[in-house]
Amino acid sequence: MEFTMIETGWVSLLPPLIAITLALITKEVYSSLFAGLLSGMIIYACCSGGGPVSAVSMTFDMMYAKIADNAYMIIFLALLWAVVLLVSRSGGSEAYGRWAGKRLKNKRSAAFATSLLGILIFIDDGFNCLTVGTVMRPITDRLKISREKLAYIIDATAAPVCIIAPVSSWAVAVASEVSESGGFHVFLSTIPYNLYALLTIFMVFFLAFTGRDFGPMKKAEAKAAESEAAEAEDADAKDAKKQGRVIDLVLPILVLIICAILGMAYVGGFFDGVGFAEAIGENPTAGLTLGAFAGLVTAALLYLPRRLMKPKEFIEMIVSGIGKIVPPMLILILSWSLGGVCRQLIGTGVYISGFVSTAKLPLGFLPFLIFVIAALMSFSMGTSWGTFGMLIPIVSMICAAEGAGAYLVPALGATLAGSVYGDHCSPISDTTILSSTGSGCQHIRHVETQLPYATLVAIVCAAGYLIAGFTLTPWIALGAGAVLLTGSLLLLNRFGKE
Repeated sequence: MEFTMIETGWVSLLPPLIAITLALITKEVYSSLFAGLLSGMIIYACCSGGGPVSAVSMTFDMMYAKIADNAYMIIFLALLWAVVLLVSRSGGSEAYGRWAGKRLKNKRSAAFATSLLGILIFIDDGFNCLTVGTVMRPITDRLKISREKLAYIIDATAAPVCIIAPVSSWAVAVASEVSESGGFHVFLSTIPYNLYALLTIFMVFFLAFTGRDFGPMKKAEAKAAESEAAEAEDADAKDAKKQGRVIDLVLPILVLIICAILGMAYVGGFFDGVGFAEAIGENPTAGLTLGAFAGLVTAALLYLPRRLMKPKEFIEMIVSGIGKIVPPMLILILSWSLGGVCRQLIGTGVYISGFVSTAKLPLGFLPFLIFVIAALMSFSMGTSWGTFGMLIPIVSMICAAEGAGAYLVPALGATLAGSVYGDHCSPISDTTILSSTGSGCQHIRHVETQLPYATLVAIVCAAGYLIAGFTLTPWIALGAGAVLLTGSLLLLNRFGKE
């Protein structure tokens, strides 16, 4: 079915607000997302001359369209979770936990290792979330780091890292959006101005070394410290884990990573002469699917000959792994559909971004204003790509029209930073969903504990963009932001003590 966008004004804000408010109140994300999606379709139907039946029909049309658009993502996640479950059942995770346990003796070292691994896997944020969670969860569980804290570390080293990594699907997407302004060179210039990504990474390592948590996260860590993790396993699983070796975890994951990179390059035409950075951004999920399949084949070659599991059990683990991805996949489909309604039908992004082009403020306020608008957009729609996709052209035109070329790079950096904030902490963001899935944390608990952390960094960034807008240099803003963020964390931790 063909969808045509209509502008509905302030009413376009209602669907994301309904979904987010219901999710936070009811702690139930499925019905909340569907309510937001259905309300958006009702608004669209009423404004375009349709009725209740057409609204329901178009709701499922949108879900069908988003499933079709993201088919490779669905296949990739299904294959990846099959690999995840096979690796766990083989005993590789437990063997790695024993090996790492000799080196990671406390929470600090485990949190640091998790953060570092998150930074090293910078090709794709979704791949980052699931891979880091699979590898590090047994270790963080043993050292009594809460699942909420693990989910935060994973999330904070996913999108914030991908958006500043020169070789990633994100870099290519941004470079393509600013092709008329300088392309990849302009993207590289925005990296120091991406205060949210840089300060979030700073905060992750600060908390890893100091453990100075605050708010709901501090309570989650205290609860984890008092708990004892114990899971019942059947006899076959226990026998398999006794035979498992570190290579049973490392080799499938390593093959998956290498083949995922090669797969993205292959699908994008790198071996036919296309540049590497451009190739990996052409169709990253198709390449990731090839990598996940390679990891699955590697697991079969590694486990079956050694009889870590029987062929029937191997297939059952694949089916079970695919089954485990159904609940988070349903959330993703509903989130994609809600974002589609907001972007493609009722003009939520157009309405919000209109403030940017009509605001009459000194140009020094431009980065600050754009950061706030981008943050609100991305949080309400749960998408960074959709947000910077709508704002970058507007920002480019504003800077060109006002003869303010010097403000282009700071403004674009603020656009990307605000976009990542929403992707990082919105309840309907796919990265937020995948982070909670990869860490084994309840989704709403991840949102509740992460939101104060992400918002604190966003507030500091807002102040930083006021500095950057009037100084036209990122370094003073970064330094001031790091000092302000450190002081805030120490102060909030101190107030949180009983």
